[in-house]
Amino acid sequence: MKAVAPPENPETLVQPVRGTASPRHTQTLRVLHVIDRLDMGGTEYVMLKVMKGLEGEEFESRVCAARGFNEDLAHLQEWREKIFVAGQPRSGFQLLVLPLRRIMREFRPHIVHSRNWGAIEAVPAARLAGVPVAIHSEHGYIPEMVHGLPRRQRWIRRGSYAMADALFTVTEELRRYHARQAGIEAERFRVIRNGVDTDRFAPRAAKRQEIRASLGIPPSAFVAGIVSRLVSIKDHPTLFRAAEELASRKMDVRVVVAGSGPERERLEAIVNSSPLLAGRIMFLGAQDNVAELLNAFDVFVLPSLTEGMSNTILEAMATGLPVLATRVGGNPELVEDRVTGMLFTPGDAEKLSAQMDILLGDEVLRARYGAEARRRAVADFSLDRMLANYRDLYFELAERKGVFKHERLPDQT
Repeated sequence: MKAVAPPENPETLVQPVRGTASPRHTQTLRVLHVIDRLDMGGTEYVMLKVMKGLEGEEFESRVCAARGFNEDLAHLQEWREKIFVAGQPRSGFQLLVLPLRRIMREFRPHIVHSRNWGAIEAVPAARLAGVPVAIHSEHGYIPEMVHGLPRRQRWIRRGSYAMADALFTVTEELRRYHARQAGIEAERFRVIRNGVDTDRFAPRAAKRQEIRASLGIPPSAFVAGIVSRLVSIKDHPTLFRAAEELASRKMDVRVVVAGSGPERERLEAIVNSSPLLAGRIMFLGAQDNVAELLNAFDVFVLPSLTEGMSNTILEAMATGLPVLATRVGGNPELVEDRVTGMLFTPGDAEKLSAQMDILLGDEVLRARYGAEARRRAVADFSLDRMLANYRDLYFELAERKGVFKHERLPDQT
């Protein structure tokens, strides 16, 4: 889709300042967000939340999906007229620097913000297009990254990072990882953590039995839930084995699996091969009512082999759920062990089963963990806080590069 181009000559942005107060910027910064492919991942959702949250008098946003977007996704319909596409919707090598430069020259952004490896060509493209500010951020892992990055990719990253005006990651762990892989100082990266809408994702006791009844789950059952893509890196089988252990001891445990992905058939085969799991595992597919669904859970489980910064953990915490998660990636930066939930080693179904057993038998402990999780989500990981961090970064860099200037006006007091 072609976005409507702005006027031919971008104006100089003026920030009026009255006294020493921090003013609202009265002109508009154009921001082009670049991503590999616009689909259902957590990075895409964060990007869209930023675009929607900042859109208005201060910002005009467009997104460039380097390798296309999923046209069937309902939540993308409102964005269709704001999406550029640079390349083809296929895997494999595509040289996209020149198509990206063409799009930038058409939209004339003040800021280009690219995310992850698949969009890193946007940094040199921004330099060729004369864009004042280029930002690159790293948001998570893909399976191929677990054992380190190929040498060629490390070189390309290092060169692109050097051309960027700012770099950031969403966790301290990712900050250290990408600095080490590129051979640069960790201080080159800032950290801007993801945020969650703590009004939308909140405890709602009335929804608990309503959702359970709609799923055919008895009120007294212990429900462990997971919301994620059905991909191997999320390691659903470890959760199934933990539930199987509890079921072998006649405990009424149910597992609700929300999400879609290529692993569904294999995961269903695992469940169907176990008589103990019959009727205990529910595959719901992709859900658009996650905020309500979470209220039906007693505990949220994420047994990922690797993880960046999990948006679903944040949503579960905001809903007041204790979280059981693997001690990998950014998980320990979200889940405080024995305070908001518990951490375990990837693949350790026995440990996970023991943790589920503890929470199954102690409703008071579940409530305490859940309340602290909710408090932490509101205090440290709110959507408003994340949006303020992005806004401040964009305007700080725009000012540094001379995109706008201060105009100090007299106090109106």
